[in-house]
Amino acid sequence: MTTKLESAPRPGRGRPRTFDPEAALAIGQRMFHESGYDAVGLSALTTELGITPPSFYAAFGSKAAFFQRVLERYAGTQLALAGILVAGRPPVEALADLLERAARTYARDPERTGCLVLEAARGNAESESAVLAREVAQRRREQVRAFVAKSHPRRADVVTDYVSTTLSGLSGSAREGMTEARLVKVAKAAEAGLSALLE
Repeated sequence: MTTKLESAPRPGRGRPRTFDPEAALAIGQRMFHESGYDAVGLSALTTELGITPPSFYAAFGSKAAFFQRVLERYAGTQLALAGILVAGRPPVEALADLLERAARTYARDPERTGCLVLEAARGNAESESAVLAREVAQRRREQVRAFVAKSHPRRADVVTDYVSTTLSGLSGSAREGMTEARLVKVAKAAEAGLSALLE
């Protein structure tokens, strides 16, 4: 079913319809998360958005540029780090919270399991979509590292590696069908590792 993004013109005005980029990004996020970047063709994308390819290119430039904006939107709304890695919060508490939230988020929607960013980053090393996803993932790792470095500068690298590896494992396991309950148990168990690394 096509999702219309254009609002009807005002009666008697004849003004051109307006396009809602944010709604388009939300739809694109759903499609890419469900099927992956390569499986979502431009035709399917523009049909779902209810616009023509020329309108799509005028609004976003390219499919890759659109995907980059989708990734940024996802990173800013799903597990937004600014609301978890709060200054002054104990690192073990904050990072354990991040892992548990990730476990729940990655498994909550059976049609969109795993992390959109991390799963896209697993793609072909040379593919544009994987490169874009890795850039977003790297920025998020740097946020974790900066947060840990404020209180444990010498442990920041290893803790960041630990958190990143755990998140990647949770995402991959969610994609493979592991239940939310099982993922949460793994996330909770990972807190012991955080405590050991941050002693």
